[in-house]
Amino acid sequence: MSMSVKDYLIRKMSVSLMMSEKTIEAIVNHQFRSANIALQDNNTVEVSGLGKFYFNYKKAVRKMEKMMSKANMFYSQMNNMELSEQKRQSATNKLVNTLAQIETLKPKLNVEHQPDLRGMEEQVGSPSSSERADQISE
Repeated sequence: MSMSVKDYLIRKMSVSLMMSEKTIEAIVNHQFRSANIALQDNNTVEVSGLGKFYFNYKKAVRKMEKMMSKANMFYSQMNNMELSEQKRQSATNKLVNTLAQIETLKPKLNVEHQPDLRGMEEQVGSPSSSERADQISE
């Protein structure tokens, strides 16, 4: 099997739904792009039938610290004249990629940290006792 999981699922769905693979691929790509954008704007994304995905703030902080140390290392390698030009160019490319990842993660970390409220959604309450008394007297 040389195709990716995504390609396999698209082919399987196109056969079972009798639709073109291009149509199904466009739908799948749109859904995942939308979920990715939603996750950038919010801390959770729920995909019906698949589950709920959470942004892990603590893990993101650790990842940011690791990327910052890598950026410092690549910067020092880039400016080290004792290294070959090829290694310095490689360090420059890695620095650019690392800085791009940092810029992607920064907006989520600059937002004031919200406590984890999973499972704490607002519950629909029962009517208060005065409301129940009104309903009984009617």
